[in-house]
Amino acid sequence: MKAVLCPVCGRKLVKNGRTSSGRRRWRCLGCGLSQTVRYDTTAARLEEFLSWLLSKDSQVDMPGRGRTFRRRTSGFWHVWPMPPVTGELHRVVYVDGVYLARDLVVLIASTDEHILSWYMARSETSRAWEALLSPIPAPQVVVSDGGPGFQKAQRKVWPETRIQRCVFHAFSQVRRHTTSRPRLQAGVELHGLAKELLRIDTLYQAEWWFEHYMQRCEFWADFLEERSWQDGRYGYAHERLRKARSSLSRLVSQGTLFTYLDPELTREGPLPATNNRIEGGVNAQLRALLRNHRGMSSMRRVKAVFWWCYLHTEEPHPARGILASMPTDEDIEFLYRTYSVQPKRDDGGPEWGDRVVWEELHHKDPYPLWLD
Repeated sequence: MKAVLCPVCGRKLVKNGRTSSGRRRWRCLGCGLSQTVRYDTTAARLEEFLSWLLSKDSQVDMPGRGRTFRRRTSGFWHVWPMPPVTGELHRVVYVDGVYLARDLVVLIASTDEHILSWYMARSETSRAWEALLSPIPAPQVVVSDGGPGFQKAQRKVWPETRIQRCVFHAFSQVRRHTTSRPRLQAGVELHGLAKELLRIDTLYQAEWWFEHYMQRCEFWADFLEERSWQDGRYGYAHERLRKARSSLSRLVSQGTLFTYLDPELTREGPLPATNNRIEGGVNAQLRALLRNHRGMSSMRRVKAVFWWCYLHTEEPHPARGILASMPTDEDIEFLYRTYSVQPKRDDGGPEWGDRVVWEELHHKDPYPLWLD
């Protein structure tokens, strides 16, 4: 236990009985000051809350069958853990989005070791991706699954960064149209070529794949142009195969399939061809967390994701530092009332991701107003 010091003369206080309510009384032998001491246990309760959040324990297993635990930790659901801005340069950054509802997604950027930043939005728009990427220094390579709006944001925020399209997602997009057991020979060959992407390790193999793909596209060009009468109109007879071909042709023309084999980029070491690091190391962990604590409201699900991301940053603050630096719902509401020029939604909730308030909280300004 830490020594209790006198606020007047600085001497060590000694125990001096108890008050009528049972609280410990302390007395200074130097100046005669007598007082009681109130200990701040907020940081300890926050650690208890975070320990529960990252575990598989249900609230009924907590003290008081959950009622005591909820009373002691309910205030921490009002805290918004925000991403730190370090300015550190990274060679490879992985980006992806985790959907928590149909119109609610958390965009996440990470490295091989830790989380860099996160951003909540209603969809994967270029504006949302810009807000996620802008505080992070441009890396050499960014690995993406090709989410909507990302390339437009990348060209604006990280124009010199090379994109590596996750080859497994490229294969999965083809398989979605051809199925894993295509019936037509054109589909069989297209599915096989897409699967070959997962086994390419050298530039020679990449060149062979590209030449073989162009030959197969030319061979089946007339077949994929066939039309038939469907649903009262003429349309392409093999629409799904055309979509599968287009998904690969688009990546070939953009030059994002084999960035990980570029000799200029691999001088410092090998590069990843997939975003398995963020899929398995981040997204899977977040889905497990939400599954362990299923039943939370949408906003609590978002905050649970934010807490997990913050605790997996490079240097998260201790509990006391988190409480001193992180904004709360009241801070956000104050900024919303100050800057918003349009009314709230019909249900009274703020338009997250569409206001200056949310951009402020995502470090558009390194000195937010709530620190004044």
